[in-house]
Amino acid sequence: MEYNEVLDYYSRELVKKEISDYCKGRWVALEAPSEEKRTFFRYIGKKPLKVEEERDVEAVLKRFKFFKPRTFYATANVYKKLDSKEDLEEPDNIALSSPIWDVDNELERWKQTLEAATAIIEELERAGVVKSVFLKWSGRGCHVHIHEKAFSPELLKEHNPLDISYSIVEYVLRRTQDKIKELAKSSEGAKRPLAVENDMDLKRVFTVPLSLYRSLDLAAICFKPDEMDDFSVSWLDPHELRHNIRWKEYEIGEADDIAKRALAEIGGYFKAKAVGMVRTRVGVPATKDKRSERFERKARKLGRFQVMGLLQAARYYVLKGNLEKAKSFG
Repeated sequence: MEYNEVLDYYSRELVKKEISDYCKGRWVALEAPSEEKRTFFRYIGKKPLKVEEERDVEAVLKRFKFFKPRTFYATANVYKKLDSKEDLEEPDNIALSSPIWDVDNELERWKQTLEAATAIIEELERAGVVKSVFLKWSGRGCHVHIHEKAFSPELLKEHNPLDISYSIVEYVLRRTQDKIKELAKSSEGAKRPLAVENDMDLKRVFTVPLSLYRSLDLAAICFKPDEMDDFSVSWLDPHELRHNIRWKEYEIGEADDIAKRALAEIGGYFKAKAVGMVRTRVGVPATKDKRSERFERKARKLGRFQVMGLLQAARYYVLKGNLEKAKSFG
């Protein structure tokens, strides 16, 4: 897609509404395409990047337009306030947290991706978590979510929300790993083999519903488990979206039982981090692309002063919005 098409896509009312509805209260990241190192924008000045209203979607794209960003990400955590960097470091500032399983694969093996997602969903259903579950397709793979409001206020008072979400993801992965490993065997040796990971973290971001993917012209559509049998990659076409707004459905307390069992077994994020962080990845390791290896060997590092110039230019542009002046730094 040309960049004017990207901007046209993000000007659509449904797209703006879904992105802002999901991002409210979350720390947002924007990614600009790059042939070398991935480029993220996560702050405006010293304040965490936020998208609280529909108009913010186009506003942040305009703010960073020099870099042509195209992909929106947001944290699994929802915060009580997001006014400074310090707010991101304070565990007590986390109000809610969404358990998310990251199912990675190649796009052409999308049926295998859904089989892995099914193993996770069936485990959740056995635990009574049904209404609050949705899937989000993200580029080449998909994410399985439990809505962050599927937990009772009583449980959230007793445990940090990130402890809950991290523990549930880890707990379910350990119970589904045999099925997922068996599925992954057929992708062994591939550049991007099937793998499911626990990526729950204090600052980790995930693709936002209806964001465009960073390297493919595909939209991050959401759908419910009862639609999996009908899924088609055609749903991902930004021009022909098939997106289910029912990702917003949840039942308070529906996930309390599995949360309690997961916390008893896993112990929570902060406890795991204190002892060295055990985070499960189920699947086979990816093989490095030979062309990427050659590129890495040949790539020259930028000099110190070049880097300083670029950083100064980027900072000036973000703060002042003067493109011509910013170019003079770099």
